[in-house]
Amino acid sequence: MERAPKTPVTSRNGNAKPASLTGNGIHILVIRLSAMGDVAMTVPVISALVEQHPHIKVTVLTRAFFSPLFSELKNVTVYEADVKGQHKGVFGLWKLYKKLKGLNIDMVADLHNVLRSNVLKAYFNLGSIPFIQVDKGRAEKKALTSLINKVFEPLTTTHQRYADVFGKLGIPIDLENAGPLPKRAITPSTMELIKGKEQKWIGIAPFAAFDGKMYPLDLMEKVVTALNATDHYRILFFGGGEKEKELLNKWADKFRNSTNLVGKLTFKEEVALISQLNLMLAMDSGNAHLAALFGIPTITLWGVTHPYAGFYPFKQDPQNALLADREQFPLIPTSVYGNKYPPGYENVMRSIAPEDVLSKIEEILNSKILP
Repeated sequence: MERAPKTPVTSRNGNAKPASLTGNGIHILVIRLSAMGDVAMTVPVISALVEQHPHIKVTVLTRAFFSPLFSELKNVTVYEADVKGQHKGVFGLWKLYKKLKGLNIDMVADLHNVLRSNVLKAYFNLGSIPFIQVDKGRAEKKALTSLINKVFEPLTTTHQRYADVFGKLGIPIDLENAGPLPKRAITPSTMELIKGKEQKWIGIAPFAAFDGKMYPLDLMEKVVTALNATDHYRILFFGGGEKEKELLNKWADKFRNSTNLVGKLTFKEEVALISQLNLMLAMDSGNAHLAALFGIPTITLWGVTHPYAGFYPFKQDPQNALLADREQFPLIPTSVYGNKYPPGYENVMRSIAPEDVLSKIEEILNSKILP
C-alpha cells in the first residue's frame, strides 16, 4: 500500500516548509547528474544538511560513478541514473520516476535544473510533491562574462545556490558552520603505488575540460621540475583519458619523485588518496573540488574563467587562487566554463608565472622550493 506523503506547510512566498523534522523524518530526493565538479560541490551542502537536520533522509540521483563521494555521509544513499540506457528519453524518465516514487519521496531538491530534471519535475508535480530547482543565475553570469558592458562583481556561490534550494523547501542550511569531510583510509594497494611515503604529498591535476582554463603544459612542467629537484615532495599526477595518461607517464618517467595515478586507481581509491594529500594544485576543475571537500589546501589556476562566477572550491582561502592578469586581459572572465574567449586570449594563463605557483606552494607547505 502506498504511503501518503507528508503534507508540507506552504509559506506566504510559496516555499514548502516541512511539517516536522522528527519521528520518521523527511525523505528528500536530490538531483545532480553531472559533471564531476558540480556533483562534488553538492557534497558539503548535503553533508551540512544531514548534520544540521539528523532526522532527514536523502537519496541522491546521480551517476553510479559518483557514489563514492556520498558513501560516508550518514542518512544518504545514491540512486543510479542511467540516462544513456534504461532512463533515456521521456519514457525512460517515466520509468525512473515510477521507481523513485516507490521510495516514498516527500520533496525534491533539483540541483541540476536541466531538460531531464524538468521532465522529472512534470512527473513529480502529478503527485503534488514539492519540487524546487536551483537558480543558476544565468542572467548574472551572462553579464559577468559579457565582452561588452561587463558587470564585474562576485555572484552567489554555487554552494550557496544549492543551499538556497533546501531553504526554499523549508529546511535551512548554515554553510558557515559546515566543516570538511573526515579523511579516508588508503588501501594497501594504493600505498604500494606511492614511493617516498615520508615525503609531503602534492597532488597535481594539470588538465581541464577546456583549453581556456588549462595552464600551459610547458609551464606546468617547470613547476614539476622545481618541485622534483627538492626531493621534499612526492608528486602525484591526477587526470583521465589515454592522452593525459600518456603525457603523465612521460613525466613520471622523467621525474624521480613523481607517480602517475591515471588508470591505476578506482574513483573510490582516488578520492581516499586525495583526502590524505598535503596540497592539491589544480585548474578550475573537478579535482580542486574533490580536495576541498576534505579541507586540503588547494591552489587553483584560473584562465578565462574567474572565481566571481561562483565555482570557487569550498571554504578555500581566496589567496590560493592564482588568476590571469586582468590588466592585460580586461575581458576576463569571458565564459563560465572556459570554452569561449575572444581572439588574443588564447594564452591568458601565461600571465601566471611558474615562480608564482611555486611561491604559493612554498608559502603553504613552508619548504624551500625556489633557488
